[in-house]
Amino acid sequence: MDKKTAITAFAALSQESRLDVFRRLVQAGEKGMLSGEIATALDQKQNTASVNLSILLRAGLIRNERDGRTVRYFADFDGIGGMLGYLLEDCCGGQADQCQPLIRQLKLGC
Repeated sequence: MDKKTAITAFAALSQESRLDVFRRLVQAGEKGMLSGEIATALDQKQNTASVNLSILLRAGLIRNERDGRTVRYFADFDGIGGMLGYLLEDCCGGQADQCQPLIRQLKLGC
């Protein structure tokens, strides 16, 4: 991930309701959620949820799949990995062993 893409991803997550949407999709895992389900779960207006989803899509943090008339949204774990990779690139001034506790914790968390 390049610097500009990382800034876009971080900016997308810097707003409270978008962060809530993102976290809800991460929690949903591979089953994902419909936009209406997201709006209801987070007590957001449908149009607010749609705007938040659009911003997160453009940032590469979520993806969607159309199934007939519905669209299901999912966390994009490749995009999330790219963002985390950008943060950890050149970790610890070339002393990767110092980053191992953090990396192990990230792996155990999923």
